[in-house]
Amino acid sequence: MIQLLTDWFAQVQGWLFQTVIEPAMYYAGLGDAIEDAFEGTEWFLIGVCEVLLIFLVLRPLEAAIPVHAFTDKRARWNDFIYTFLHRLGLFPVLVFFTLDPLMDYVAGLLRMEGVRPFNLENLVTDMPPLVSFLVYFVVLDFFDYWYHRAQHGIGWWWGLHSLHHSQQNMNLWSDDRNHLLDDLLRDFYMALIALAIGVPPGQYVLLVSFSRILQSLQHANVRIHFGRIGERLLVSPRYHRMHHAVGVGHESQGKGTLGGCNFAVILPIWDILFRTANFTPAFAQTGVRDQVTRTRADGTVVPGRDYGRGFWQQQWLGLKRMVEFARRVR
Repeated sequence: MIQLLTDWFAQVQGWLFQTVIEPAMYYAGLGDAIEDAFEGTEWFLIGVCEVLLIFLVLRPLEAAIPVHAFTDKRARWNDFIYTFLHRLGLFPVLVFFTLDPLMDYVAGLLRMEGVRPFNLENLVTDMPPLVSFLVYFVVLDFFDYWYHRAQHGIGWWWGLHSLHHSQQNMNLWSDDRNHLLDDLLRDFYMALIALAIGVPPGQYVLLVSFSRILQSLQHANVRIHFGRIGERLLVSPRYHRMHHAVGVGHESQGKGTLGGCNFAVILPIWDILFRTANFTPAFAQTGVRDQVTRTRADGTVVPGRDYGRGFWQQQWLGLKRMVEFARRVR
């Protein structure tokens, strides 16, 4: 069955590339990038499959067992724009025009210097493909955990990442609600880690896709958890929702300083090992504390911070927060 689906995917990729992508590339004078464009077609089709799977599986679940009623339906539509750009539009293009060639270039430089890149598969002879996939998955998830902690611990970085946390109506599309600069930094970081440990390009595509599907489930507006044991094996919607909880998920022990809990992207073991896990069995309200209107001791009302409603406004305000928080540190 898997082989049949793989063959179908390859046929659709070949047809789309030969019928649409290749003629368009030559017409635009980009014939030198044909090989990269073929890889980009694969990323695009995988993104299409992801979006269809997310909608067909998670959308009915959100309707059947929601955590909260939506107070702003436009917010969900705006999150879909992020998903569309990241998985079907802008970011697949950035991936095959920047990350893939960069990885090939670095590998070529290493070979010219007589340096063989480290490869995890070489540690064990004749490692089965499934085992190597799982090993790479665990290692990449470990580095992703520390990247995520940096987003919450460094002022200017939190200025960008707080856009992701500002969604008070978290939903199946919210995983991709990120600042474009933050996404670009993460894509470079993960690609370089993958190159450093020797992840084959074909496996890297599957690793990224598998991770993105699980993260979409985590952000869905569904009343789902995996039980006492399961919550410690795989990040669930309830566990990750605590990471988005107002004043909990992005603050250190309620002190108002940067930090938080439940940083694990896929495997909660990293939170357990480094003491950042919070297994409180509650479906918390999501958002950032400074979004909430508050009253000072003297009775002065302080309005909540505006994170923007539309895509471009959110991107612009994210850059302003990045500069503001960087100045605070200095």
